[in-house]
Amino acid sequence: MRDGLPPSPVLPLAWHGGWRDGALHVLDQTLLPTEERVRVLRTSAELVYDIQRLAVRGAPLLGLAGAYGLVLALRESIEELESGGRELDARFAGRAEALARARPTAVNLPRAVREALALPRCREGAPEQRAQALLEHAAALEARERAACEWIARHGADLLGGRTRVLTHCNAGALVTPGLGTALAPLYLLHHRGLPVHVWVDETRPLLQGLRLTAYELGKAGVPFAVVADGAAADLMRRGQVDAAIVGADRICRNGDVINKVGTYAVALACRAHGLPFYVAAPLSTFDAGTPAGEAVEIEQRPGDALRYLRPECCPSSLPSREPAFDVTPAALVSAFITETGVLDPLRLPREAFAG
Repeated sequence: MRDGLPPSPVLPLAWHGGWRDGALHVLDQTLLPTEERVRVLRTSAELVYDIQRLAVRGAPLLGLAGAYGLVLALRESIEELESGGRELDARFAGRAEALARARPTAVNLPRAVREALALPRCREGAPEQRAQALLEHAAALEARERAACEWIARHGADLLGGRTRVLTHCNAGALVTPGLGTALAPLYLLHHRGLPVHVWVDETRPLLQGLRLTAYELGKAGVPFAVVADGAAADLMRRGQVDAAIVGADRICRNGDVINKVGTYAVALACRAHGLPFYVAAPLSTFDAGTPAGEAVEIEQRPGDALRYLRPECCPSSLPSREPAFDVTPAALVSAFITETGVLDPLRLPREAFAG
């Protein structure tokens, strides 16, 4: 057994922090796994665009990108209005609002923007001083989220124990955090310790985040895996080839309901039917006290092209479709939440879980 934690297999912000020379450097996740291209973002509008087209994605990473995006937004506003004053504040506020609303379902993005804007040093004083304060705040958030990943890895590895044949849905690894990830972090640690981990990777239709991104990450880390069609997961469980399922989350409601990539609910139901644990790994920054239950969450609808992702000829634009990006998994189907503070009971969430 090897001590410590493994290195992150990939850095979605190009390196820790991703900030250099007044710009945010992001790995374009729409091009993976065939091309690793870093985009240099110098305006908040460019970041909003990359968030909406999923070049930057995943709840913790969206929060961090939003925090850095505020630095871009303020510096743009300063360049437009060197004199400062109310007009500068109005332009900055508009750009900040656009960042917060770039995607509606994951809670980390609006929370990170709101948290930064609430700090006196980030909203008061000379414009350049405020920009520096925003940059320092973003760096501190990056450090907190990376540390959260490390503790999720440890707590999750302990919880999984000998359950080494694990199924996951969508991508909740290093690509969605500044660290090891959420759902994949315990698996990276178990592999690092020399245990015989095998990951079943749901392809995750319609945009194939499992096939394109989770498989890419696991391959880089040397973790054994196999990609399976989403519809094959339940039968793998029936055949006794799965020990547990573990997924991430885009929002966890006050009652413990989980908002995650569409198809997560089906995995949870299959686990319940076969007596298998269904774990959700997420930092406390994803817990949302302001949302009482899953039905209150605005579920993002893709703009009518997701089902055409691979074979547009099979799904012409004239074909009626409904393309939700996420679904709701009731708290009663979740075996445990794995967080940086430990393992939590979904039906008895402590008040401290919603401190953010």
